Amino acid sequence: MTVHWSNPLFLTLGLSGLIFLAAGYIMLKYPPKNRNYFYGYRTRQSMESQEKWDFAQTFAAREMIKQAWYMLTIATVGLFLNPEEMLSMFLSFGFILLSVIIMLVKTENKLKQKFKQAK
Repeated sequence: MTVHWSNPLFLTLGLSGLIFLAAGYIMLKYPPKNRNYFYGYRTRQSMESQEKWDFAQTFAAREMIKQAWYMLTIATVGLFLNPEEMLSMFLSFGFILLSVIIMLVKTENKLKQKFKQAK
């Protein structure tokens, strides 16, 4: 079995996974205290109130860490695969995009579920 250290699936997805892991950990340990436009999980829904903001920061950070571990697992598998370089690049970017979408959808759905408003 040959290890392919230069496989973009390993390099790109692995580095992105490490970045997601670090960012999620930092956000979990040092969440932004107040709503702002510079740091934290910022969507229209998360910025509606301080309570939503605080909840979204913790939930999104945990979800980001979870997505990081998925990326790192797939990147490790990429060490042992040898697909065409272009395919590896598209797969890695696809996994990164999918991870971001999953994190956003899960966090937004959890916000809606937790803060149901009577209309």
